[in-house]
Amino acid sequence: MRDKIKIVLASKSPRRKEILENAGYDVEIRQQDADETLEDGISPKMAVEKLAEIKSSAVKRAKGETVVGADTVVSVDGEILGKPKDENEAFLMLKRLSGREHEVFTGVCVITDSGKTVFSERSAVRFDILSDEEIFAYIKSGEPMDKAGAYAIQGLAGKFASVIYGSFYNVMGFPIEKFNKKFLEILKKY
Repeated sequence: MRDKIKIVLASKSPRRKEILENAGYDVEIRQQDADETLEDGISPKMAVEKLAEIKSSAVKRAKGETVVGADTVVSVDGEILGKPKDENEAFLMLKRLSGREHEVFTGVCVITDSGKTVFSERSAVRFDILSDEEIFAYIKSGEPMDKAGAYAIQGLAGKFASVIYGSFYNVMGFPIEKFNKKFLEILKKY
Protein backbone atom coordinates (compact mmCIF):
# COMPACT_ATOMS: atom_id res chain seq x y z
CA MET A 1 0.00 0.00 0.00
CA ARG A 2 1.31 3.43 -0.97
CA ASP A 3 1.84 5.98 1.79
CA LYS A 4 -0.43 9.00 1.86
CA ILE A 5 1.01 12.07 0.19
CA LYS A 6 1.79 14.75 2.75
CA ILE A 7 0.47 18.26 2.12
CA VAL A 8 1.48 21.32 4.11
CA LEU A 9 -1.67 23.43 4.11
CA ALA A 10 -1.11 27.19 4.34
CA SER A 11 -4.54 27.72 5.86
CA LYS A 12 -6.26 27.31 9.19
CA SER A 13 -9.51 26.33 7.47
CA PRO A 14 -10.90 23.12 8.98
CA ARG A 15 -13.00 22.65 5.82
CA ARG A 16 -9.96 22.62 3.52
CA LYS A 17 -8.12 20.23 5.83
CA GLU A 18 -11.13 17.90 5.96
CA ILE A 19 -11.61 17.93 2.17
CA LEU A 20 -7.95 17.06 1.58
CA GLU A 21 -7.92 14.36 4.27
CA ASN A 22 -11.12 12.81 2.90
CA ALA A 23 -9.39 12.64 -0.49
CA GLY A 24 -6.58 10.60 1.08
CA TYR A 25 -3.92 13.22 1.77
CA ASP A 26 -1.95 13.55 5.00
CA VAL A 27 -2.37 17.21 5.98
CA GLU A 28 -0.28 19.41 8.25
CA ILE A 29 -1.49 22.95 8.93
CA ARG A 30 1.33 25.49 8.78
CA GLN A 31 -0.22 28.92 8.40
CA GLN A 32 1.91 32.07 8.45
CA ASP A 33 0.80 35.67 8.71
CA ALA A 34 1.00 37.41 5.34
CA ASP A 35 -0.11 40.75 3.94
CA GLU A 36 -3.30 39.93 2.04
CA THR A 37 -3.92 43.46 0.79
CA LEU A 38 -5.08 43.59 -2.82
CA GLU A 39 -5.41 46.49 -5.22
CA ASP A 40 -8.88 47.93 -5.72
CA GLY A 41 -10.87 46.66 -8.67
CA ILE A 42 -9.09 43.32 -8.96
CA SER A 43 -11.27 40.59 -10.47
CA PRO A 44 -12.45 37.78 -8.18
CA LYS A 45 -10.44 35.20 -10.19
CA MET A 46 -7.23 37.21 -9.95
CA ALA A 47 -7.87 37.99 -6.26
CA VAL A 48 -8.14 34.35 -5.18
CA GLU A 49 -5.14 33.28 -7.25
CA LYS A 50 -3.01 36.08 -5.83
CA LEU A 51 -4.15 35.43 -2.24
CA ALA A 52 -3.49 31.68 -2.58
CA GLU A 53 0.01 32.46 -3.84
CA ILE A 54 0.64 34.95 -1.02
CA LYS A 55 -0.48 32.42 1.61
CA SER A 56 1.53 29.49 0.27
CA SER A 57 4.65 31.60 -0.37
CA ALA A 58 4.62 32.84 3.24
CA VAL A 59 5.04 29.30 4.61
CA LYS A 60 8.57 28.04 5.28
CA ARG A 61 8.96 24.96 3.11
CA ALA A 62 11.63 22.28 3.48
CA LYS A 63 13.04 20.44 0.48
CA GLY A 64 10.64 17.72 -0.63
CA GLU A 65 7.57 19.33 0.95
CA THR A 66 4.42 20.27 -0.93
CA VAL A 67 2.79 23.48 0.27
CA VAL A 68 -0.78 24.26 -0.73
CA GLY A 69 -2.44 27.64 -0.20
CA ALA A 70 -6.04 28.51 -1.05
CA ASP A 71 -8.48 31.37 -0.84
CA THR A 72 -12.20 31.59 -1.58
CA VAL A 73 -14.42 34.58 -2.35
CA VAL A 74 -18.05 35.06 -3.20
CA SER A 75 -18.81 37.48 -6.01
CA VAL A 76 -22.09 39.08 -7.00
CA ASP A 77 -22.28 41.51 -9.91
CA GLY A 78 -18.47 41.33 -10.09
CA GLU A 79 -18.09 42.62 -6.51
CA ILE A 80 -16.18 40.50 -4.00
CA LEU A 81 -18.03 39.69 -0.78
CA GLY A 82 -15.54 38.72 1.89
CA LYS A 83 -16.22 37.62 5.45
CA PRO A 84 -18.75 39.84 7.22
CA LYS A 85 -17.34 42.18 9.87
CA ASP A 86 -20.52 42.04 11.95
CA GLU A 87 -24.10 40.79 11.94
CA ASN A 88 -25.37 43.83 10.07
CA GLU A 89 -22.91 43.25 7.23
CA ALA A 90 -23.85 39.54 7.21
CA PHE A 91 -27.53 40.51 6.87
CA LEU A 92 -26.77 42.86 3.96
CA MET A 93 -24.72 40.20 2.17
CA LEU A 94 -27.38 37.51 2.56
CA LYS A 95 -30.13 39.92 1.52
CA ARG A 96 -28.10 40.70 -1.61
CA LEU A 97 -27.70 37.00 -2.43
CA SER A 98 -31.39 36.23 -1.79
CA GLY A 99 -33.26 34.98 -4.84
CA ARG A 100 -30.35 35.24 -7.23
CA GLU A 101 -27.26 33.66 -8.66
CA HIS A 102 -23.71 34.48 -7.61
CA GLU A 103 -20.24 33.08 -8.21
CA VAL A 104 -17.76 31.42 -5.87
CA PHE A 105 -14.08 31.46 -6.81
CA THR A 106 -11.33 29.50 -5.09
CA GLY A 107 -7.69 30.01 -5.96
CA VAL A 108 -5.08 27.35 -5.22
CA CYS A 109 -1.29 27.61 -5.23
CA VAL A 110 0.87 24.48 -5.03
CA ILE A 111 4.59 24.86 -4.33
CA THR A 112 6.91 21.88 -4.73
CA ASP A 113 10.60 21.36 -5.48
CA SER A 114 9.71 21.50 -9.18
CA GLY A 115 8.07 24.93 -8.97
CA LYS A 116 4.82 26.76 -8.37
CA THR A 117 1.41 26.11 -9.93
CA VAL A 118 -1.49 28.53 -9.49
CA PHE A 119 -5.05 27.91 -10.68
CA SER A 120 -8.63 28.72 -9.76
CA GLU A 121 -12.10 27.23 -10.02
CA ARG A 122 -15.46 28.96 -10.46
CA SER A 123 -18.85 27.69 -9.35
CA ALA A 124 -22.25 29.32 -9.72
CA VAL A 125 -24.70 29.17 -6.83
CA ARG A 126 -28.34 30.19 -6.61
CA PHE A 127 -30.10 31.19 -3.41
CA ASP A 128 -33.81 30.84 -2.79
CA ILE A 129 -35.66 34.02 -1.88
CA LEU A 130 -35.00 34.48 1.83
CA SER A 131 -37.26 36.30 4.27
CA ASP A 132 -35.71 38.67 6.78
CA GLU A 133 -36.72 36.17 9.49
CA GLU A 134 -34.80 33.35 7.76
CA ILE A 135 -31.74 35.58 7.41
CA PHE A 136 -31.88 36.68 11.07
CA ALA A 137 -32.28 33.06 12.24
CA TYR A 138 -29.29 32.00 10.16
CA ILE A 139 -27.16 34.86 11.49
CA LYS A 140 -28.19 33.96 15.05
CA SER A 141 -26.67 30.49 14.48
CA GLY A 142 -23.25 32.18 14.19
CA GLU A 143 -22.37 30.16 11.10
CA PRO A 144 -22.06 33.04 8.61
CA MET A 145 -19.62 35.11 10.64
CA ASP A 146 -16.34 33.61 9.38
CA LYS A 147 -17.44 32.64 5.88
CA ALA A 148 -16.95 34.40 2.56
CA GLY A 149 -20.31 35.75 1.43
CA ALA A 150 -21.69 35.08 4.94
CA TYR A 151 -22.68 31.46 4.35
CA ALA A 152 -21.51 27.85 4.48
CA ILE A 153 -23.19 25.69 1.85
CA GLN A 154 -22.21 22.52 3.74
CA GLY A 155 -23.94 23.84 6.86
CA LEU A 156 -27.30 25.37 7.61
CA ALA A 157 -27.24 27.46 4.41
CA GLY A 158 -27.46 24.25 2.38
CA LYS A 159 -31.22 24.39 2.73
CA PHE A 160 -31.48 27.60 0.69
CA ALA A 161 -28.47 27.43 -1.64
CA SER A 162 -27.83 25.14 -4.58
CA VAL A 163 -24.80 24.77 -6.84
CA ILE A 164 -26.00 25.13 -10.38
CA TYR A 165 -22.62 24.95 -12.11
CA GLY A 166 -19.25 23.70 -10.98
CA SER A 167 -17.87 22.01 -7.91
CA PHE A 168 -19.73 21.77 -4.60
CA TYR A 169 -16.33 21.39 -2.88
CA ASN A 170 -15.20 24.61 -4.49
CA VAL A 171 -18.09 26.38 -2.78
CA MET A 172 -16.98 24.76 0.50
CA GLY A 173 -13.54 26.30 -0.03
CA PHE A 174 -11.39 23.80 -1.93
CA PRO A 175 -11.93 22.43 -5.46
CA ILE A 176 -10.63 18.93 -4.74
CA GLU A 177 -11.57 17.55 -8.17
CA LYS A 178 -9.46 20.13 -10.04
CA PHE A 179 -6.70 19.94 -7.41
CA ASN A 180 -6.36 16.17 -7.87
CA LYS A 181 -5.99 16.56 -11.66
CA LYS A 182 -3.45 19.39 -11.36
CA PHE A 183 -1.53 17.62 -8.61
CA LEU A 184 -1.17 14.47 -10.73
CA GLU A 185 0.31 16.66 -13.49
CA ILE A 186 2.73 18.21 -10.97
CA LEU A 187 3.81 14.78 -9.66
CA LYS A 188 4.60 13.65 -13.23
CA LYS A 189 7.18 16.46 -13.43
CA TYR A 190 9.30 14.86 -10.69
